[in-house]
Amino acid sequence: MSHQTLGACAFCGREMTRGSMARHLRACPKRQEAQAEAEKSRRRRQKLYHLQVQDTWSGAYWLLLEMRGNATLEDLDFYLREIWLECCGHLSQFEIGEVAYTQVIEDGLSWRDERSMNVRVDRIFQPGMEIPYEYDFGSTTPLTIIVKDVREGKPLTEKPIVLMARNNAFKPTCMVCGRPATALCTVCIYDREDGRCELCEEHAEEHEHSNMVMPIVNSPRVGVCGYIGPAEPPY
Repeated sequence: MSHQTLGACAFCGREMTRGSMARHLRACPKRQEAQAEAEKSRRRRQKLYHLQVQDTWSGAYWLLLEMRGNATLEDLDFYLREIWLECCGHLSQFEIGEVAYTQVIEDGLSWRDERSMNVRVDRIFQPGMEIPYEYDFGSTTPLTIIVKDVREGKPLTEKPIVLMARNNAFKPTCMVCGRPATALCTVCIYDREDGRCELCEEHAEEHEHSNMVMPIVNSPRVGVCGYIGPAEPPY
């Protein structure tokens, strides 16, 4: 079930839900100003893709990105790892049609078509596409990437991807005292009937599973494997 979490526009700061944000970005005056300024630059005009990235299970975590057409799936993989996922150098893949774009290509014995991520997105992206993505094939974090729109223009920056909006960080309370939580217990999240696992700084130190406590960060990989964030934009 999808959760309607709020997020902030990176251009004007307005807060709204993911669906409203996608509509807002098409008309945001501050974004239009940034586009007009970019048109004065010496960057090359090209296709620019509006991507909506969300955690597959709930949709509570989301990003709205603009990506250059001449950038690659490898660039997108790097960005997702830096802002949301990277913990132990796990493998990942995009699944587009019958093709899996990944880092390690099998020796021809695989049941599916596997290819390198080093492919330009303007050769494969089309508006309306929904692309499954997975990070870590053990403790997997699945994402869904939706190609919402495409425009012709000059990129806003020299980088391959621009963050246009993202969900706000969640603010849970400590299951012991009710104060703001900063960590969670990766044992309690599965063992407790109520699923409560959030802890404030004080009670995290005193917790019976203190060696299994991890920081709460604004990422769908929070509490999984060795992920500790900080889940900040890479540029």
